[in-house]
Amino acid sequence: MQAATRNPIADPGLLGVNSGAALAVVLAIYTFGVVSPVGFIWFAFVGAFVTSAVVYTVGSAGRDGATPVKLALAGAGVTALVGALTNAVLLGGGATLASYRFWAVGSLAGRSENILFNVLPFLSAGVILAFALGVPLNVLSLGDETARSLGQRVGVTRAVSVATVLLLVGASVSAAGPIAFVGLMVPHAARAIVGPDYRWVMPYSAVLAAILVICADVLGRAIARPGEIEVSVVTAVIGTPFLVMLIRRRRVVGL
Repeated sequence: MQAATRNPIADPGLLGVNSGAALAVVLAIYTFGVVSPVGFIWFAFVGAFVTSAVVYTVGSAGRDGATPVKLALAGAGVTALVGALTNAVLLGGGATLASYRFWAVGSLAGRSENILFNVLPFLSAGVILAFALGVPLNVLSLGDETARSLGQRVGVTRAVSVATVLLLVGASVSAAGPIAFVGLMVPHAARAIVGPDYRWVMPYSAVLAAILVICADVLGRAIARPGEIEVSVVTAVIGTPFLVMLIRRRRVVGL
């Protein structure tokens, strides 16, 4: 998302993936009485897909197509609307709020191998697409005009990028809930190690993200024994100072 939108603080929530998945999960609980993480998966994935499609359609309307600014504005507007609808449904039932809260906090607890098997095809397809986008994203990061002058179809690259984000993030969020700041922090850490080349940034990001989530999970369990602090809480505590530092720097390498 940072490459496709040329926005150094972009993360998957920019396309409304998290908010769309959240609304679908709330509706699944409220309407169909779904309460297990396995049952949330397909609802969350469909919600993420629909919301992302709406964001991209709105952001690509007009003569210039899907520009970074239009995608960011469309994402912010649709996310606000979907968030309001989610809150409206939550106000309609206490049981809905209790079940939704367990998913929305973002945690690895209670996630069985069945969940992994359900999302693995989407994750695999997303990984293949992500690695194939290395060179096109390098060109796109130079700017739309430069990319077009080099023969790249900018709209196609952004559309495939959005599809890749949907596959990877939609599957991950549906399985474990929205875990904050991972998509924001990790790419910058990868760039600090390997530079701005996305052929290396993405595989390094995959490894570093896994390390971050596992360490956050272990830390949350160690601090609150015999209980647990959810992964998303730990990553948010780590990520907030990182975001402040990133904004204060005003310049991000490779973007």
